[in-house]
Amino acid sequence: MSNEAKTERRNDRVGLFGGTFNPLHRGHMACIEAAHDRLNLDRVVVVPAARNPRKAAVDGPTPEQRLDMLRIGLEELGYAEIDDQELTRGGLSFTVDTVESFAKTVAPENLYLVIGADQFDEFDKWKEFERILTLANLTVVARPGFDAPFSAEDMPQGLRPLVAAFDRSFVQLTTGRHVEFLRVAGVDVSASDVRKRLRTGRGVDRSLTIPVEDYIRAHKLFEPLGEKIGDFEEFTRFCAGVLFERKALAVRGFDLRGLEAAAEFTLVASGTSTRHSGALAEHVMRAVKEEFNVLPQSAEGLGEGRWALLDYGALIVHVFYDFVRQEYRIEDLWRSGIDLRLTDPKA
Repeated sequence: MSNEAKTERRNDRVGLFGGTFNPLHRGHMACIEAAHDRLNLDRVVVVPAARNPRKAAVDGPTPEQRLDMLRIGLEELGYAEIDDQELTRGGLSFTVDTVESFAKTVAPENLYLVIGADQFDEFDKWKEFERILTLANLTVVARPGFDAPFSAEDMPQGLRPLVAAFDRSFVQLTTGRHVEFLRVAGVDVSASDVRKRLRTGRGVDRSLTIPVEDYIRAHKLFEPLGEKIGDFEEFTRFCAGVLFERKALAVRGFDLRGLEAAAEFTLVASGTSTRHSGALAEHVMRAVKEEFNVLPQSAEGLGEGRWALLDYGALIVHVFYDFVRQEYRIEDLWRSGIDLRLTDPKA
C-alpha cells in the first residue's frame, strides 16, 4: 500500500458496531446500513464479542460459528469489515479496549461507536464509558418504538454531567465528542426472538438473510432443546427442586399445554432480596448445565435481580424479588393452566 493510500485510510470515517451476533439478523444489517449512509462513513467495522460482560452465557453456536455467519452475511455490504480482536482476546469483551485500539490510527472526530437504543439506556454502566466518549462519538440507532431523550434529564444518569449542549437528536458533550440518534424504520428484530423461532420451527424469512439461514440449517444450530431435556414436566420439577434447595419462596409451576402461551410450562419463585433472587436464577442455570449440559436460550435480569427470566424453550423460569412479584401478580396470567402443586421434598 502506498503512503498516499495509508494517509487516506487514516483519514477514513470509521464506525464500530459490536455485539454477540447470535445470530446476525436483518436488524443488525439495517443498523449497519443506516450508520454507513447517514453518517457518511467510509467503513463500518463489525466486532463480534467473545462474551458480553452484561449478559449471561446462553445456549448457541461457538465463537467460530458466529464469525462464519458474519462473514457470510456481510458479503453483500462492500464497506463492512470484520475485526475479530475481541474473540482473539477471549474472556469478557469490554468496548473500551476495542475503541482504544482503533483510536491509535483514527482521529476521535472520525471514529463512531454505533450501539442500539437498548444498550444506550445502560451505557453509563459500561466500563470506562467516559474514556470511550473521549475517543469516539456515540451513535444510537433506534428501532421502532424508541423515543430519543427529550432533555438532558432523560439521558442515562452518568452521561448528564457530560452534556454541553442538547438537541433532541444531537447532544454535544464536554469531552469534545457528541451523541447522535438515528431512526431505522420497519425493522424490529431481536436475536432472542430469532433463536426462539428457529427452535420452535417457525419461519425466519423476515429476520435472517438466506445465506445465514442456510448456514444455520446446515450446521444444525439453534436446534430444539427437547432432545437433551426430554420430559419437560420432569424438567420443571427438577428446576423447582433446585429452587427449593436454595430456600426460594412460594415456588409454583404451571402446565400451560393447550393454552396460547409462550411456553408449555412455567415456573415462578421468589427471593428474599434482589441478590437472593439473582443467585437463585444462577443456581438453576448451573444445575441444569451440570445435569443436562444445556444453557438457557436467553437469560435476562440476573444482575439486577428484581425479575430474572430463564428461557428453556418449553419451560420459562421466572424468579422475582418477592416484593416485585406481589406487584406484578404474574400468576394471574396462568389461571387457566394446571397447577403442578409443587412441594419441597425436604420440608
